[in-house]
Amino acid sequence: MSICTRRSFIKWSSDLPQQEDEIKAQQEKEMISEGGADDVSREGAEIQEESRKCSLSSTSEEKQDGREASGGHKVEKKVEISKPKSWQPSSYKYKKMTKKPCRNGPFYFFEGTNGADIVSSYFDSRGWMRIYSEHREDFKLKWCVTKSPAKYRSFREGRHLMYQIPNNMVLTTKIGLLRSLREFEQVGRKVQHGHRWLKMEEFIPSTYRMDMKKERELFFSHFTQQEGKTAVESCMWICKPTNGSQGRGIFLLKNTQDVDEFRLKLAHGRNYIAQHYIQKPLLLDGRKFDVRSYLLIACTAPYMVFFRHGYVRLTCDVYDPMSNNLSTHLTNQYVQKKHPHYSELKEDTVWSMESFNTYVNLRFQVAKGLPRDWVLGAFARRMQQIMTQCFFAVKDKLDCRPGFFDLIGCDFLVDESFKVWLLEMTCNPALNADCEVLKEVIPRTVSETLDLTLELFSKCRLRKKILPLASQKDFVMLYSGASDHACSKTSNGIKLDKKKIKRNHTTQPKRESKVEGKKGADNPLPKVTSSL
Repeated sequence: MSICTRRSFIKWSSDLPQQEDEIKAQQEKEMISEGGADDVSREGAEIQEESRKCSLSSTSEEKQDGREASGGHKVEKKVEISKPKSWQPSSYKYKKMTKKPCRNGPFYFFEGTNGADIVSSYFDSRGWMRIYSEHREDFKLKWCVTKSPAKYRSFREGRHLMYQIPNNMVLTTKIGLLRSLREFEQVGRKVQHGHRWLKMEEFIPSTYRMDMKKERELFFSHFTQQEGKTAVESCMWICKPTNGSQGRGIFLLKNTQDVDEFRLKLAHGRNYIAQHYIQKPLLLDGRKFDVRSYLLIACTAPYMVFFRHGYVRLTCDVYDPMSNNLSTHLTNQYVQKKHPHYSELKEDTVWSMESFNTYVNLRFQVAKGLPRDWVLGAFARRMQQIMTQCFFAVKDKLDCRPGFFDLIGCDFLVDESFKVWLLEMTCNPALNADCEVLKEVIPRTVSETLDLTLELFSKCRLRKKILPLASQKDFVMLYSGASDHACSKTSNGIKLDKKKIKRNHTTQPKRESKVEGKKGADNPLPKVTSSL
């Protein structure tokens, strides 16, 4: 080697550490700006171990190459090996890409156990891979049970799908729903023209908020006035914790002693609502029941809202309004499972909507003068009307960033006069299929929920025409914002027909009445008999 060449090599070698440090510093700076400082702090023991191994490996290679260089051989090999060292990453994201290239996703995160087998089976059959760290940002869909801020921190609108709209409590908590409906009743009618909205007393039992002093005093005054009456129904109330679930904390008020005990509970600071108890419900084989249906918000930008039939939940015991046993009054499966004979009666505590429809046809069609298939016709339309009104009550309140979707359980009760009452709406509804009817209903509900959500998400990202939906089967569309979404675009310079899209794909209360006049009162909406 000539003297000139050797001097150049020595100068180049002395500059290498400084260049390596500059490159490494630039890499860390870019990593922090792209993924945030949280990515750096989340490097676990596994990553540290990999870094240690890489460091040891690089050191041994340098020593070996140094020995070879000292002998005047393979100098270029030293240059080739030293370059990868300068690009050795310190970020978790880059290491995962270089060290674990076995599978590239798409990835999904699932929290909890409610419906875990069904959701996992759906994604596994489509080649998705489940991840178990909620801090990772390379997921495509995250299914969360709780709605803590940490769960949504990694969400990127338009890039990720997220189960549960973060502020769905305006619809799925007892006080939230009550407040939203009251506000909508006061101001919503002035804004929403052309709709025939129901009055709250037409589908919500009389309800008082115990966290409001004025309502609390009005309730106790009302209860005292009704107490002396002979009709037990006029003084029977059901009290529910505002943030409770699965029937926990619910009790009945029947007499003065119950009211006194209720006052003591309120003194301890827990919030409740007191709701008029429907003491004369429709009974199936002498047992009380309610109906679980589903409201799906499959997309929030634009809003795409659907209804689906669910199933009927019955009590194990024959109904007795004066019973102190809550399992006689509450149909919730969590409560019924505590019944000593639940394992023997389990299959009979859940009916399909078809069985319910057949029962009503046989027992009540003639006796009550009902139209045939009242359950799958008039009853279904009433549930859809109520759910549509509830959605409009929160439409402008919900967080509608692209990527949010929600499946909400809606519980309805039918009284002996066949009037339909909404009891509550529930976030993260039970998705456990532990009896034959649920094995049929739940997996199909979850599967179509995800099919619709993924199809809509893909079409919105690719700016494709949203309607029609290839994956829509058992769900009935209640509201579509796709008409406005479609009309804002043009195809070959020709605007889409907004009226035609709305007429074909939107179900609204006003349009129901128009169709009823043409096709009869029994079938104004699409038939749902094939949905189960």
